[in-house]
Amino acid sequence: MTVVAQPDVSVIIGAYEAMPYLVECLASVEAQTIDPARMEIIAVDDGSTDGTGEYLEEFADRVPMPVTVIRQENSGGPSGPRNVGLGKAAGRYVFFLDADDRLGPEALERMVAMADKNGTDVVLGRVEGINRTPPKSMWGKTLDRTDVFSSNIKFTLSAQKLFRRELLSRHGMRFDESLWTGEDALFTMEAYLRANGVSVVADYTCYYLVGREDGKHVTKSGSYTLRFDSARALMKLIADMVPAGPKRDTLMIRPFLITLLPQFGPKFLTDDEEVRRHKFELAKPLMDAYWTPEAARRLKVHERLRLHLVAVQRPEPLLDVVKFVKAKKQAAAVLEKRGTRVYLVYPHFRSKAAGVPDWIYLAEPREARAFEGYREAAANSFLRRALRKIRRMLPSGGFGAAAA
Repeated sequence: MTVVAQPDVSVIIGAYEAMPYLVECLASVEAQTIDPARMEIIAVDDGSTDGTGEYLEEFADRVPMPVTVIRQENSGGPSGPRNVGLGKAAGRYVFFLDADDRLGPEALERMVAMADKNGTDVVLGRVEGINRTPPKSMWGKTLDRTDVFSSNIKFTLSAQKLFRRELLSRHGMRFDESLWTGEDALFTMEAYLRANGVSVVADYTCYYLVGREDGKHVTKSGSYTLRFDSARALMKLIADMVPAGPKRDTLMIRPFLITLLPQFGPKFLTDDEEVRRHKFELAKPLMDAYWTPEAARRLKVHERLRLHLVAVQRPEPLLDVVKFVKAKKQAAAVLEKRGTRVYLVYPHFRSKAAGVPDWIYLAEPREARAFEGYREAAANSFLRRALRKIRRMLPSGGFGAAAA
């Protein structure tokens, strides 16, 4: 009887109408420097009609590593195929590869080695974009061990990471098939929070994120209401797993900045009145529950100002701010207290009618440093004192209620 060794890594590929991108994707899998015996491929054709399934089967017949091809009716999104693949995976680790993207030749070898060396449960490999803009802020340096609170990994929540399968099995982790966008953010954030450490491979491009010329990226399509569904689910996950306080606020920045704020950017100017009103309605419970002075402090002034106006349900002043930001104007700076405070003069600064508190316009040191005459000394302590005072005055209804 032949004993088959457990593969080191199961590569899970969900594919739907993936031709001709799938050709280069699979070529990048075949070119991996890791020993073919150490990997397995599980490919799920999600009801394609363009030859994707046939090409996967040809690939399976031709290559040295074990390949399982599953063909199913279309599930409507990436979560179903990923879950099917995860259910079949036998590797110590799993890697989710999108059928239109590709791997760097040493990607799997380097990521598995990184996880084994450090005992970490998740490994991020450097991402580069081809006709797409990849996340950038987390690739400053290779990190043997980090976590979601002390690094920028919260700004890359796509599924294309190496995950220790035992971690996923132990917690019964699967992709949420009820979400049409942001399902990978939920899965990856949960893995970050449950992981015994996360590693970052920043000195080698492990993953190439390919922009499809046919525009068939699920993340680019869909109604704005789906974005609010995604934000609501991610915020609830964070709140369920992290007690209220600075750590939770640090993580909430991700859904505030990446998911909610774009709904109140240039697109808001072209939305009709009904859509604007609906966006404010959808945002209100999220702002009431999770928008805190500490979260606000972590943002740039124009980001903080826009979200504050959403929190206090003020669409008219918000339109003025969005127009100003869209025009890419540099806000003038007002320096006070011998240069230790820098206020940025965005619309409605010190307008009695608008009633926006001064501290919303107060630049944090990282933003204030760009202005001549700024003195860092006591600036930060002032804002912290102001926030402590606001917190003491908060009614139980939350920050948005207090600001109103």
